[in-house]
Amino acid sequence: MHPLIGHQGGWDEAIFVVLPLLLFAVLLLIARRRVDAMDDQEPDDSNPSDAAHG
Repeated sequence: MHPLIGHQGGWDEAIFVVLPLLLFAVLLLIARRRVDAMDDQEPDDSNPSDAAHG
């Protein structure tokens, strides 16, 4: 039985592509959720024209 290292039909090389992509996707998802949560906590001052009139 051969050890499971090096050139096993390409799946081991695929790990070097898929794993960083998955890591990047997870980190992007976490960052996006944090930004959305921060936007929900801020007061809604998105319409400054209301303050100018009054």
